[in-house]
Amino acid sequence: MNWKYLAAGVLFALLWSSAATATKIGLQSAQPFVIAVARFFIGGSAMLIFVHLIWRKRLPQKREWLAVSIYGLLNISLYLGLYVVAMQEVSAGLGSMAVAVNPVLISILSAAFFEHKMGMKHWLSLLLCSGGVVVAAWPLLQNSFATVNGILMMLVSMLAYSVAAIYFARTKWNDLHILTINGWQTLIGGVLLLPVLLFTYKVDLNQFDLRFYSSVLWLAVPVSIAAVQLWLWLLKRNAVTASYWLFLCPVFGFIIAAVSLNEPISFYTIVGVLLVTVGLYLVQKKTVLGGKS
Repeated sequence: MNWKYLAAGVLFALLWSSAATATKIGLQSAQPFVIAVARFFIGGSAMLIFVHLIWRKRLPQKREWLAVSIYGLLNISLYLGLYVVAMQEVSAGLGSMAVAVNPVLISILSAAFFEHKMGMKHWLSLLLCSGGVVVAAWPLLQNSFATVNGILMMLVSMLAYSVAAIYFARTKWNDLHILTINGWQTLIGGVLLLPVLLFTYKVDLNQFDLRFYSSVLWLAVPVSIAAVQLWLWLLKRNAVTASYWLFLCPVFGFIIAAVSLNEPISFYTIVGVLLVTVGLYLVQKKTVLGGKS
């Protein structure tokens, strides 16, 4: 059994799903773009110092700068920029659930534009995982606070994330180190959000307290660095197959939100977890067992 691949997928889903709760905590103290830009500058700078000054890996060259910038625009500025704004109007549980839309979007976009073949196994897995997420989220959909604008922004951000995943998987990065890609796309994405931050900043809406710093540091290190590194590693193997790990994010997200924000875990959550687990097993079993799905 490929334990390395399995561990990477589960750890990625756990860390990535924690972002919704961490963001909600941070939003109690600061504006969304203050949190986002601080997160990206801290995470991006830390990665670049490590990869260039300690590991001595090379900088991007010529067209690689354009590729990294496009990826940063899609994966940081658009996806996470819209996500942090949407989280003002969507609960942590629903925010985690939205991440599970990405495997469907990635599969559909890949099939529509890049002739990716969707076998019966993939369609059945999509059905089971999607059904599991809906079942697990049902109590939250009935009781959670959400607005039409919040949901729409969340969906647009997920579309940007899916396009970014496909773009990364189909781009030739040559021998550019994965930490170099992650560091520069994070920093560039943050720089592109600076004008928005400056335009919307209001002093009285920001309190730089323990909630703010703990939220930003968690989002910068375990999420932007560790989780994204795992995600890029999974994407390099297979973008569509890797995307199915996103179905685990709502499962972990519900648990984290329940512990941190007192959001409910019910019978629906348990049934949803079982459906997602079966769906993930169907599409991942060859990869986990040592082959490629």
